Amino acid sequence: MGRAGGIEDTMSRIERVDRKEILFVGDYVPRQCGIATFTRDLREAVAGQAGKAYRCGVVVINDVPEGYRYEDCVRFEIRESVQGDYRRAAEFINISSAAVVCLQHEYGLFGGPSGSHILMMLRRLRRPLVTTLHTVLAEPLEDQKKVLTEICQLSTRVIVMAEKAKQFLLDIYGVEPEKVVHIPHGIPDVPFVDPAFYKDKFGVEGRELILTFGLLSPGKGVEYVIKALPAVVARHPDVAYMIVGATHPHVRKAKGEEYRTGLHRLARELGVERNVIFQNRFVEAAELCEFLCAADICATPYLAEAQIVSGVLAYVLGTGNAIVSTPYWYAREILAEDRGRIVPFKDHDAIAEQLIDLLDNNVERDAMRKRAYQYSRRMIWPEVGKRYLKVFKEAQKTPVRPAAVVTKPDAAGADAPSLADELPEIDLRHFRMLTDSTGLLQHCLYATPDRRHGYATDDNARALIVAAMYWNQTHDETIIPLLQTYLAFLSYALDNDSGRFRNFMNYDRQWAEMVGSEDSHGRALWGLGICVAMCRSEPIVGLATRLFERGLSVADKFISPRAWAFTIVGIHAYLRRFGGDSEARRARQVLAEMLFRHFVENSSDDWPWCEDVVTYDNAKLAHALLLSGKWMFRSDMIEMGERSLRWLLETQTGENGNLSVIGTNGWYTRGRTKAQFDQQPVEAHGLIDACVEAYNVTGQDYWLDQARRCFNWFLGDNDLQQVVCDFTTGGCRDGIHPDRLNSNQGAESTLAWLMSLLLMTERQTLQTLGLPIADKIVEADPSEVL
Repeated sequence: MGRAGGIEDTMSRIERVDRKEILFVGDYVPRQCGIATFTRDLREAVAGQAGKAYRCGVVVINDVPEGYRYEDCVRFEIRESVQGDYRRAAEFINISSAAVVCLQHEYGLFGGPSGSHILMMLRRLRRPLVTTLHTVLAEPLEDQKKVLTEICQLSTRVIVMAEKAKQFLLDIYGVEPEKVVHIPHGIPDVPFVDPAFYKDKFGVEGRELILTFGLLSPGKGVEYVIKALPAVVARHPDVAYMIVGATHPHVRKAKGEEYRTGLHRLARELGVERNVIFQNRFVEAAELCEFLCAADICATPYLAEAQIVSGVLAYVLGTGNAIVSTPYWYAREILAEDRGRIVPFKDHDAIAEQLIDLLDNNVERDAMRKRAYQYSRRMIWPEVGKRYLKVFKEAQKTPVRPAAVVTKPDAAGADAPSLADELPEIDLRHFRMLTDSTGLLQHCLYATPDRRHGYATDDNARALIVAAMYWNQTHDETIIPLLQTYLAFLSYALDNDSGRFRNFMNYDRQWAEMVGSEDSHGRALWGLGICVAMCRSEPIVGLATRLFERGLSVADKFISPRAWAFTIVGIHAYLRRFGGDSEARRARQVLAEMLFRHFVENSSDDWPWCEDVVTYDNAKLAHALLLSGKWMFRSDMIEMGERSLRWLLETQTGENGNLSVIGTNGWYTRGRTKAQFDQQPVEAHGLIDACVEAYNVTGQDYWLDQARRCFNWFLGDNDLQQVVCDFTTGGCRDGIHPDRLNSNQGAESTLAWLMSLLLMTERQTLQTLGLPIADKIVEADPSEVL
């Protein structure tokens, strides 16, 4: 009997696997997010209508590295900020039994600027794509419009939940009318009941109940209902206003319970504390419906007009509630024909007037409830699931475009890989291991930190760049303590009396020198400038700005061209945040002129360089000229930067066309042969950084090709044809000897590798949007930690 049962179970599993599958892409419960709940409810509704014809699975987007404990229907997990995961998801879907893919689109769900990482997956799909849009903006930013336009182009059908959204798609995004389908937001099918039935369950028996629900955040406008309560309470003394829902997780991480505490305080100050009830928890759908059924009136006093759909309002309508709402787009559409009352934004007097009128007039309130309930019957999940299933079947009849192959023709006309070739995943294991409570250690014996050599400002400044870039791309909060560590090191390194940074520190935290080199000072300013540009925490930006300003005050006295160049690059990063800082702009002018003059006075037609010996970090000088020329509108600086960078690339090209950087064993003296070894990773990184900036300035694809060629030096396209980075540790070997790799994996080499990879990853993302990397610093939501 047991054997027969086992065979039946096996056959059942095989039958399920052989069935066609509908794959939903989005976040998913137990993640606390409205779209996660929507994805779950939609999947279940479609599964209920599909019966045995289709399996219904989910490809989830994880906002935390460890993910969540999902149901068995989850088939694949994507880490939000890891581009490679999106490509691998496309491969998984393409070889699966998926008949159609249904994407839940909201900009904030996916990694990259305006959620552009999802394009990495969609371009490679070989299955019909049906996209549900949860946000459609009337005035999108350039990259938002590009992302949504391409998603709609790649989609067989686009589903919207409001007629206004459909009009936006036609007028603003140029979507073909026949692609767009209006299906309302789904809701549970609950009976129409008297509110008194559930009130005792929530301790409000015999009281009139006004209710607002949803994840709590400042944009909800709850304070305006509380401000309306004194007038309401004067007429209805026993009225209760219940606020149901936990604080939004992102808000709680950034601000704690500041907003909720402020609401408590406001209620006390207005003398309505006994009339306000907080249910501070995440409420599942079944209990939520009971809350809603107990309410006499529901309020959605949101502060922003640009909300094209609201699951909250859909649920409220579906439980047959009287509704008072501000005029955001979805409310104006769905509450038409007297299904609710509309009040102006941020107008507590208008809210009070409508609440009082509805509480005074039971007949009108009940009539409004019935109108809302009857209208919502077309929105119940079984009806919505049926309509989605119909769209899915239609989508399968439409020919699917071939998956995109991201290539471009080379000079010979053949297809050559572009910058969009797959990049390695960012791995910070070795970076983290090199860091202790003081800062980043300088050297390693093989891959083990060598404490005998202590720390350096040079390395901690570059570590600050890595941490800031990583945060800017991923918003991974685990990097924050490291970022603070490197910033603290630079703060301790600055001598406030002289304004100079010390460089070398022994492992016992004693400085080995009183004044560091000019180059280390310039690198410190470079790191601080990047930190100011890419971080969003006021305390972090405040300290970085103070250190930057103090360190910048002495930079005009330097005589090292590389110190000038590092400082200029740092200034440009700083000015991306504080573009109006006159002192920084003046410093840029002075240093850029000094650097340019140095080139003019020392270069010649056959030696377009500013010194008689080409030594280390050479490309940073060309990089600084390109940046300065672009933002100071100096074509002569741009021309000099381009010329010197082209020369560096030509000079450092091996016999096989690979990058062969100038070696430290002799450098390259004018009139002599350049040293081939030892080659160091810092040179490859400098060239990559400069080439990307050259592309930003000129728009010429040549520079992206060169950036990729230089990057490939790390991956084995070098004179030894050996991989320099180490995927087993996350670090990078210290360089190339004539006969072998240097097996040590110190700070400078690992930082050069990580900065190169982060830069190429960001460039790859922005290339999909046609945007220059230096002009696109990802704006963090105010609720985020940095």
